[in-house]
Amino acid sequence: MASKGFVRNNINQFAFMYRAVDLYFIQITLLVACYLLDVRYDFLYFVLALTASIGYFFTAEAFWLYRSWRAGALKEILFYTCISWLVMLIPVLLLIFFTKTADYYSRLALGSWLVLSLASLVSWRVLFRYFLFAIRKKGINTRSVGIIGVTESGKKLAQEILEHPETGYQLSAIYDDRSPERFSKTYHAWYKGKVEDAIEQAKAGDLDVLFIALPLSLKDKVESILLALGDTTLDVHVIPDFFTYNLLHSRMAHVGEIQTVSVYDTPMHGGASMIKRIEDVILSSIILSIIAIPMMFIALGVKLSSRGPVIFKQDRYGMDGKRIKIWKFRTMTVTENSDVVTQAKKGDARVTWFGAFLRRTSLDELPQFINVLQGTMSVVGPRPHAVAHNEQYRKVVDYYMLRHKVKPGITGWAQINGWRGETDTLDKMQMRIQFDLDYIRNWSLWMDFKIVFYTFYKGFVGKNVY
Repeated sequence: MASKGFVRNNINQFAFMYRAVDLYFIQITLLVACYLLDVRYDFLYFVLALTASIGYFFTAEAFWLYRSWRAGALKEILFYTCISWLVMLIPVLLLIFFTKTADYYSRLALGSWLVLSLASLVSWRVLFRYFLFAIRKKGINTRSVGIIGVTESGKKLAQEILEHPETGYQLSAIYDDRSPERFSKTYHAWYKGKVEDAIEQAKAGDLDVLFIALPLSLKDKVESILLALGDTTLDVHVIPDFFTYNLLHSRMAHVGEIQTVSVYDTPMHGGASMIKRIEDVILSSIILSIIAIPMMFIALGVKLSSRGPVIFKQDRYGMDGKRIKIWKFRTMTVTENSDVVTQAKKGDARVTWFGAFLRRTSLDELPQFINVLQGTMSVVGPRPHAVAHNEQYRKVVDYYMLRHKVKPGITGWAQINGWRGETDTLDKMQMRIQFDLDYIRNWSLWMDFKIVFYTFYKGFVGKNVY
């Protein structure tokens, strides 16, 4: 039976064209490469390109490459295009391996094809994007927008439209039953009257899209507006005033025929969880192969600088609040893992001279890449706190435990924004949690890539790390 859900996913109106052009370039670039190098293009080459296309489409769909990118960042689009292209190589190599046709294909032709296909997939996206931006700024391919309600969500929507004219949305009117004097002068220029005026203009065909941004408490008001707009052909969108809640990666879900909106949820569902795990395994494997020898010298330094074990294993909370043991190079003369753990402070007598160096440079955390391979941690995620600190701060920091909706990480959004090291005041911990929750709300492979890049770019040191 068809779903009776009342919400549908927003799609890109050019999605079919994007798929068709991608297919064209993947196919045609192999043909061009063969032609230029005087290689005979036959059925086996066609099958190879077709296999590549299927692999590319599968990955592109997984990364939502064909969704609407009206206000998306170009570098993010190109990132996912390149990732999809890289994954495309897997089925191509598998086809060649299992059919034992490696000697049949021209290596020079395949190499040229791979370069040409990537350049084509990237270039046409850039050109088409700027073409759309140019015509939309001239008033072509645009839609006039009206907003009912000068609420937080309404103002945020208006700001997004005004700051991104390239999206094709043009703010034409704002409506509110309150007098203009009761809200910011910023929106007076677009104020066109009360709700009944919005309905009249909608029936007159003066608007293309109307957004209703009224609070949830005005349920009856919203219903009456929707009933009146049912007599128009206008595109109507309701923006639930969820700004009163601290939404954590909210998404639509179904329980039978009932559609729900999650309030506290994790982004690690289905394919996203698999992608995150693949990312962790690949990154940790590469990094461990690079740091294996340096870790041996660090271990020797720990052993020679003070008595005690080289590796210190401490209880932390992992995903869903389950206890895990994280590995670190020992940096203190003590190995505290009790219900009371005192954070290291400047000049802390417990920290060894070699341990101080390791802590300042974050080299003490290198063994945690083993935790990543084990699956208890991720390369990127909220930094794990000692259990004692968790129990302390969950009582005084709102939404503290929501940071455990994903695996803890070696580096994170809070850390690259300067919130690492000692949290000697409540404000510091609150800021760290704010960034941790922002990461969970906005998680993507692209965001992980940025965090890893900035971790290396900015370095591993911190002014509050002792």
